[in-house]
Amino acid sequence: MDNAITVLAGATGNLGGRIARAILERGANVRAVVRHNSDPEKVEELRKRGAPIAEVDFNSVSEVTGACQGGACVISALSGLRDVIVEAQTLLLDAAVKAGVPRFIPSDYAIDFTKLPPGTNRNLDLRREFQERLDKAPIAATSILNGMFTDLLTGQAPIILFKLKRVVYWEDADQRLDLTTMDDTAEFTAAAALDSSTPRFLRIAGDQISARGLVEVVSEVTREKFRLFRAGGLRRLAALIKMTRAVLPKSSAVYPPWQGMQYLHNMFSGRAKLEPLDNDRYPGIRWTTARDVLAAR
Repeated sequence: MDNAITVLAGATGNLGGRIARAILERGANVRAVVRHNSDPEKVEELRKRGAPIAEVDFNSVSEVTGACQGGACVISALSGLRDVIVEAQTLLLDAAVKAGVPRFIPSDYAIDFTKLPPGTNRNLDLRREFQERLDKAPIAATSILNGMFTDLLTGQAPIILFKLKRVVYWEDADQRLDLTTMDDTAEFTAAAALDSSTPRFLRIAGDQISARGLVEVVSEVTREKFRLFRAGGLRRLAALIKMTRAVLPKSSAVYPPWQGMQYLHNMFSGRAKLEPLDNDRYPGIRWTTARDVLAAR
């Protein structure tokens, strides 16, 4: 495996760039597959780190097949809606098969959507749709499920309201949430890419903590008193999601407000809980907790 090449699509993205770095830090080889119109600064940064670049048209099976030649594993870190998660990834999958690549890691990186009924989360439904295609392909596949990115707690996720000193929850303040940082997810993905014996699913969580636990942690690290705020039950959240989707204009955004609300509904329901965890599969990884992230804020 020393000379094996990991082919990485989406390397100029936030997670993809971290995966590329993690592979290179392990002394392994990674080939970054990027679009012709990718950000030249990000492409140059990958090249400087030591990653050969393959610029392709993601509408061309032949070009992507060429980029996959000689690969031991293809990782997708692509992000988008159906045109990307289903269509572009299907083309990448077909190219990997044509090139004889034995393994494929799709762009899942989420809560356990396999446990959710269709229609509860648009973005995860797209991953389920691609999964059906992937499972029919003559290639070994491994999905990495990591919950929510812990990094989002410090801003983007509407859970910790720092100015109001509140931790928002829905339904149950003791429902534990699966959280993993982007760096830890990238490091685990790099290790999995270099591991030829991975199973169909790998589940990881840098932390599993409830809203009540977050109140305790954020109060300690900020030395300010935070309190719980119950926004309502899951039925109320579902009604708000439906109303928000109805009143907001149609958008091509990957993460409109109602999409984040769907994700919170899935997490606080407990239905998409990650278990059992595979954190111990690669002992060298030091898992970053919610406390670590909040303390570094």
